[in-house]
Amino acid sequence: MKEKFNLLDTVPVRAEMVRTVWEDECVVLILPRFRKAWMQRWLRPKALSPEVRIPLEEHGTAVWKLIDGQHTVAEIIAMLQTHFAPDENYASRVAAYVVQLQRDGFIRLVVKKDDGAEV
Repeated sequence: MKEKFNLLDTVPVRAEMVRTVWEDECVVLILPRFRKAWMQRWLRPKALSPEVRIPLEEHGTAVWKLIDGQHTVAEIIAMLQTHFAPDENYASRVAAYVVQLQRDGFIRLVVKKDDGAEV
């Protein structure tokens, strides 16, 4: 049975396959179009780039910069609330964004125990 956890207590960690580059003031996430080398060779049309580029806007860039494997989702929300004019739904919007990053495979969410071990 899976253990339940609070999303705000999780620590987002960037996926190893995602590279980050800066273009002007914003981040662009770069990841391989196919994860396996043979797929890249046999399934990718020659004219298609071997990588997918996902540009983030200002708010997405701010969230991405704070995803460093150290801060919890709650800490990220608290740090950004003063910079961006938040409304009453701000925390849930940032949490939904983090969940979407996790679903898309850009990050993984880690639950840390009291002793510092990852679950």
